[in-house]
Parts: sequence; C-alpha cells; structure tokens
Amino acid sequence: MTNLAIIGAEKSGRTSLAANLGRKGTSSDVTMYNNDKESRKMVFVDPHGYPKAIKPLITALNISDMAILCIPPDGLDKNNPASVHTGECIVALDLLGFKYGIIALTKSDSTHMHAIDELKKKIKLMTAGTSLQDWECISLNTNKGAKNPFEGMEELKAKINKISEKIEAEQAELNNLPARVFIDHAFNVTGKGCVVLGVVKQGISKSKDKTKIFPLDRDIEIRSIQSHDVDIDSAPAGTRVGMRLKNVQAKDIERGFIISDKEIVSTDYILECTISKFTRAIETSGVLHLFVGLQSEPVRVEKIMVDGQEVKEVKPGSTCVMELSGNKKVAYSKEDRFLLANLDLPQRFVGYGFPKFL
Repeated sequence: MTNLAIIGAEKSGRTSLAANLGRKGTSSDVTMYNNDKESRKMVFVDPHGYPKAIKPLITALNISDMAILCIPPDGLDKNNPASVHTGECIVALDLLGFKYGIIALTKSDSTHMHAIDELKKKIKLMTAGTSLQDWECISLNTNKGAKNPFEGMEELKAKINKISEKIEAEQAELNNLPARVFIDHAFNVTGKGCVVLGVVKQGISKSKDKTKIFPLDRDIEIRSIQSHDVDIDSAPAGTRVGMRLKNVQAKDIERGFIISDKEIVSTDYILECTISKFTRAIETSGVLHLFVGLQSEPVRVEKIMVDGQEVKEVKPGSTCVMELSGNKKVAYSKEDRFLLANLDLPQRFVGYGFPKFL
C-alpha cells in the first residue's frame, strides 16, 4: 500500500486532484481519499487546513511515503501571495528529506505551452540543491470540460505506480523492525469502544497484540484491525489501518500518539540541528514550534552550541546543537527527524534535527 500527500498552496488544484484519484473518506483538517479498486491500494491525503496552519501539512507528509506538489501556472509569481506557500512546501519537503515525489503542474487548461516551459525553468532553479531537484514535472488538469480534458492524468498515475514499486520494496524491509503505528484520528464507536486510525510506519502490527501507547506509556491490546473496511489479522509497514483498542479511551488519545513496545518520552530535547538557508537567525530564549511524527509542541531555545562553543544565535544555513524545553510529553525514537518552525515568519519552517544523547 502507498500513502501519498497531495500538497500545495491554497487553490493550487490539490483537492481536485485528490478527489480525481480517490474516494473521499475520513476528514478533519486533513482529508483522506481512498483508492482500493486497483490492484495496488492507495490513500491520497489532502491537508486542506493548510496554509492557515502548518500542522495539517506535516501530518500529511509524515503519514505518507510519496508527495505530489501541486503548482498552478501562477504558483511561483511574485505578485501571487500564494507563491510564499508554494516555497514553504518546498522547504518542508527538503527539511524532511522527502525521497519520493512528483511535481504536478496543475490547471494546464488555463495556460499555454510557453508558460509551462517557463514555469519548469523556475522550478528547476528553486529546487536546485534540495531533495526535490530530480523530481519529474507533469503538466495536467482535472477539468472534464477542457479542450484537452484530464491531460496528464494517465501519465501521473503511471508514474505513481512506478514509484510505488520502489516504496513497497523498502516497506518490506521495514517489516523486520518492531511494530510502530502513528495515530492520526481517535474516536469511540458504540458497541466497539475505542477506535484509532493511522499508519503502520514499521514492523507488522497484529490483532490481539499486547503492546503500549505513548506518550501515555499505558499497556493496551489491539482487539482487531481493518484496512479499507476489510478485517485483517496483521498489517505490515505502510498499511493504513483502523484499530480497536482495549484499556484506553479515545478522549485520552491525541493525534501523533504512537502504538509500539518502546518509545523515548520527554519534555526537553537536545538536537543536532541543520538550519534552513531560507530563514532568519535563531536566538536563545526564542520560542519555536517542534514537530516530530504527528506530534507538535511549543519549545523554548535554552542553549545553542556551534563547534563546541555556546553562542547567542545561529545563522541560516548553519549547523548547531540546540537545547530545547517544553511542557508537554512527546514520544519519539532516536532515529526520528524533528522539524522546527517559527510561526511568526512568512516562511515558517526553520530547520530540522536529530536527537543527541549525552
């Protein structure tokens, strides 16, 4: 199974594309579009609460294996305010080290070939040196009334399937690791109890497994598992699941909670950070927003170390060790990538880091 985030600025065509690729399912600040009619099952995630908030964008990306970045004809024009959010999506993908993706040049029916060629040149310059620099651009539209209706859609689907083969091979290798499930929705169902929705990020999660939920650090049992409304006994890495849980209530669960046997739980962090070259300097005593997995938390910058020396600020494009303090318990593993944001800036993502243990 492949999970795909379909992202972009507001009015970029992302929702129309998602609706064309799948059937609408669970919806909150992110909406799932399911496609279980093909031999390869897929879930397309539209973070429709973005750009008003960045949490939906991070949620969509961190439950997905592939991203489709939607850029309309005016998506990079300086006179278009939405171009800031197109750039912000590129920065987020790069800071997360997103490996697989496609750039969809949407609304092709509203422009001409020369303009599309110029847009491709702009994209090439903007993504140079980022994780997107080799992503393929596909020109398309979802307009059945266009002169060339649904141009590029078949090419896009073929490309998605080709990339999905690589993703599924990598997911198979993750099945040997301990099971780990990211929860994105939780609710109570009459007669069934607590039900959570999420994605198996690694390992194989099985019905009747006795495990834990973090950061609650509570023993639970997985009563049953479904995928695409079908009961299954086990769910390998990459599977989007619904699970009935024993010994926990939905009101106790927040987005981002993790089902696994073991996690690190903390309110304070020491991270080896890389600061984006597309941001401002970060100062001690400043407040940032920390994202890891699907969890988020405001944190204060307590200390910054550069080359073993304590400094008052760290400049864009630099590396450092940063000590951060928060109030809410967050669960993570030593391999997790943390994303840092400053919600007061136009381009909100400022850097990423990995846990450092002294």
